Formats: sequence, C-alpha cells, structure tokens
Amino acid sequence: MHELSVAESLIKIITEEMARHNLDKLLKVKVVYGQLSAIVPEALDTAFEVLTLGTPLAGAVMELEQKPMAVRCRRCGHEFTPAREDVVRMPCPCCAAETGHAIIAGRELYIEHIEAE
Repeated sequence: MHELSVAESLIKIITEEMARHNLDKLLKVKVVYGQLSAIVPEALDTAFEVLTLGTPLAGAVMELEQKPMAVRCRRCGHEFTPAREDVVRMPCPCCAAETGHAIIAGRELYIEHIEAE
C-alpha cells in the first residue's frame, strides 16, 4: 500500500506550504492523480485521515480527482484517451494503430490547491 507514503509526502508539502504563508488550519486539499498512478482513492483518504489526527490538518476535506490516461499515436500523432477496457490494445481512432503509443497523461500526482486559514 503505497498510499501511506503518498499521504506522508502530501502532508509534508502541505505543512511546508502552510508555514510559508503563516496558516494554521487546513480546511481542504485537492489532489489530482492519473489513472496509471495506481492510487486507490479510499486508501489515500484513509491514510491522510489517520496521519493527520491531532494535527492542524485534522478534519480537512481531501478532494481527489482522477485524470484519464491520454496517448499519442505512434503512427499518425493523433492524441486520444483510450477506452478503459482498451488500455493494452489501444486502437487509434484516426489510423487504427493499436500498440506503441506514447503515454502523455495519466501518471500525474499533484496538489492542485490548498484551502487553509
């Protein structure tokens, strides 16, 4: 379960950012993660909740948003989002090439915004 280490890293970043802006209480954090990042949202939310108990981050709302995978066709260069069931064989909607595409999105993991006071 790598969500625990992800939550620890998020907490470190949030704490540093709050200190930089002289903020004491976290209200909400929005985290964006890619379809291919192997994040289990419920596990990340639980890890964050447990690790923030008794801290200024306790009780904060964690909003999670998943970004879909996007690829660039190896043959024609068309960018598209494959259907969820087609993540191994991803036929290009323009030229029908099925494999070898470059992944251009779906591995993200970042804090989009923090609300604190």
